Amino acid sequence: MTAPDFLDPRLTEQRNPRTERIDVAATLEIVDLINAEDATVAAAVRAVRAEIARAIDLVVEAFKHGGRLVYVGAGTSGRLGVLDASECPPTFGTPPDMVVGVIAGGSPALVKSSEGAEDDVNAGMAAMDQARVAPADFVLGIAASGTTPFVRAALSRAQTIGAATGLLSCSDPPQVLAETCDVLILPKVGPEALTGSTRMKAGTATKLVLNTLSTAAMIRQGRAYGNLMVDLMAWSDKLRDRGERIVMECGGVDRPAARRAIEAAEGSVKLAIVMVKRRVGKAEAERLLEQAGGFVRRAAGDPPAVRPR
Repeated sequence: MTAPDFLDPRLTEQRNPRTERIDVAATLEIVDLINAEDATVAAAVRAVRAEIARAIDLVVEAFKHGGRLVYVGAGTSGRLGVLDASECPPTFGTPPDMVVGVIAGGSPALVKSSEGAEDDVNAGMAAMDQARVAPADFVLGIAASGTTPFVRAALSRAQTIGAATGLLSCSDPPQVLAETCDVLILPKVGPEALTGSTRMKAGTATKLVLNTLSTAAMIRQGRAYGNLMVDLMAWSDKLRDRGERIVMECGGVDRPAARRAIEAAEGSVKLAIVMVKRRVGKAEAERLLEQAGGFVRRAAGDPPAVRPR
């Protein structure tokens, strides 16, 4: 007996028996049903931890050779990729083109639905050329269902160029992608509370994976000191305050001294820490950091332990 035509084999398109009566549930019951589904996401992401680590190593290798991390997706998946890419410069002080987000439909699709754009295979290939994808890059396709034509075409084009590629999906991908991508990250979160609404569990899993991927890759690049974001860009009062507090804690100095050190370091919190801890000027701190490969711990010793509150 064959399956009825309305049954989709993709995990993200299947109906969830636990929420089949969600439309007659009371408000609090709806909240509980959705929350119960959300509670399964972290375990699904943990199940693919080895694959995430493999992808991180590919990103680090790309950075080591002057390459970039390029996310490509459509709809929610594309927006999450662009979001993660856009948060890297203020968090880690990276150049804007070090982590790039490509979304089907371009910038307008970030704020207005452009769902038809995901079917344009020619646009997917062209997007890789427009993003100047090169052999040194790592391109991660993001597609909750694993079948988005725009993403499939983009990955095919990136592979032709010679870039390393990966796919992040919450459903099994087509065989051609499984055979050609360097890494597959497949957190199987199961059917959504609202059938096919992959902005929910699949979107949450995607956000968790991207958070881990970019953060771990930046840590491996020396852009953290202990668990402190020492390469942050102080573009707001909040970030300026955070930078000063980091230098105060790491260097054992008061706020005016921390502020002076950051000013002398021309805004670099990382450099200011080395200057204060090693009691050297900017030029010598730069030399020490360069010698240490950009890692503050190697240049200035261990960071202070976390103080219990």
